[in-house]
Amino acid sequence: MTDSIMSKAATMEIPINSNGDTGTLPEDDSLEQQVMVSGPNLNETSIVSGGYGGTAEGIIATSSIKGSNMHHSSSSSSMTAEETTRGVAVEKLETMRKWGLNTYKCTKQMISERFGRGSRTVDLELEAQIEVLRDTKRKYESVLRLARALTNHFYNMVQTQHALGDTFADLSQKSPELRDEFGYNAETQKLLCKNGETLLGAINFFVSSINTLVNKTMEDTLMTIKMYENARLEFDAYRSDLEELSMGPRDAVTMARIDAAQQQYQVHKEKYERLRSDVTIKLKFLEENKVKVMHKQLLLFHNAISAYFAGNQQQLEQTLKQFNIKLRPPGADKPSWLEEQ
Repeated sequence: MTDSIMSKAATMEIPINSNGDTGTLPEDDSLEQQVMVSGPNLNETSIVSGGYGGTAEGIIATSSIKGSNMHHSSSSSSMTAEETTRGVAVEKLETMRKWGLNTYKCTKQMISERFGRGSRTVDLELEAQIEVLRDTKRKYESVLRLARALTNHFYNMVQTQHALGDTFADLSQKSPELRDEFGYNAETQKLLCKNGETLLGAINFFVSSINTLVNKTMEDTLMTIKMYENARLEFDAYRSDLEELSMGPRDAVTMARIDAAQQQYQVHKEKYERLRSDVTIKLKFLEENKVKVMHKQLLLFHNAISAYFAGNQQQLEQTLKQFNIKLRPPGADKPSWLEEQ
C-alpha cells in the first residue's frame, strides 16, 4: 500500500510538456489553461508514432509539410506562367501565319494582273479622279518649288538693297560735293527695301498656304487612296481564290474551304467598299478646299506683286491688311525665350 502511494506520488511529481521533455509547472489547472489559451505551436509540433518509446523514424516535422505545400504552389505558378507564355507564342505564330498567307495571295494577284492573267476590280470614275489628283499635286509641287526659289532670290535682293542704301548714306556724309545725289539714292534704296520686306511677307504667306495644301491636305487624301488600293488588291485576291475553289470538286473538305474563303471574301469586300466610300468623300472635300484656298492665295499673290512693281506702297500695305498678314518687326526672326515657354 505504501509502495503504491509512493509510486503514485512520484509519478505526479514528473510533469510532461508538449514535446515530451521534463519541466516544472505550477499546477495541472494552469497547464490545461495554457494549452487552451495559446494552443500548440504548429511549427514545432511533431507527430509521434509508437507512443513515448517510439523511434525518431516516425517523427514528421510540420515545417517540412509546409515547405512541400510551398513547393507545390510555386510549381503551379510556374506552370501558369509557362502556359501563358505558350499561349502568347501560339497567338504570334497564328498572326504570322495569317500575314504570310495574305501576303502570298496578294503577291499572286499582283503578278497575275501585271502579266494580264488575272482580273481586277475597276471603278472608272474614281480611278479618273485619283489620276487627276496626282497630276494636280505634281503641278502644285512645281508651283511651290518656284515660289520658294522666288522667295530666296527676292530675299537676297532686298538684303543687297539694304546694304546698298547704307553705303549710299555713308558716302553722303563723307562726300560733300555729292551729298544730295547719294542721299536721294540712299532714300530710294531704303524705301525699296521696306516695300520688299512687305512683299516678302505676302510671298511667304502664299508659300506656307500652298505647302499646307500640297504636303498635308493632298498627302492625307493620297494616304487614304493608298489604303484603298491595298484593300482593292486584297479583295481581288480573295475573290480569285473563292472563284478557283468554286470551280473544283465539291467534297466535304473542299466545301469547308469554300465556306472559309467565302467569309474572308465578305470581310475584304466590306473593307474595300468602306475605303472606296472614304476616298470619294475625301476627294470631294479636297476639291472644295483647294478651290477656296487657291482663290484667296492667287488673289493675294497678284495684288502684292502688282502693287510692289507699280511702286504703290499704300496698295501693298492694304493688300496685307486685307488678308490679315502681320509682318515681323526687324530682328524678330526668332521668338524670345518668354514666347517659347
